[in-house]
Amino acid sequence: MSHFEHHVFFCCNQRGAGETCCNQHGASELLAYAKDRARALGVNSDRIRLNKAGCLGRCDDGPVIVIYPEAVWYTYVDQQDIDEILSEHLMHGRIVERLRI
Repeated sequence: MSHFEHHVFFCCNQRGAGETCCNQHGASELLAYAKDRARALGVNSDRIRLNKAGCLGRCDDGPVIVIYPEAVWYTYVDQQDIDEILSEHLMHGRIVERLRI
């Protein structure tokens, strides 16, 4: 049994110049946004944990997050995508198919 109902890992890996990585697409900033937004929505931090991760090995799909225990992978572009993942997946248990990879 998992300690958290959902554990969300944001790849925030930063590679060298010229190499594709999630952090080049604003991953760290969108993780900070997601944490702030989750608090504003009243998402219980005892139930759901949002974490920064190193390389998750899917740079070509990036930026990426993975949500456990379901092992659902998402890509995202902006705050609206993060809002949709928070609302649909984490609050209502519905996978956001348009962002799933």
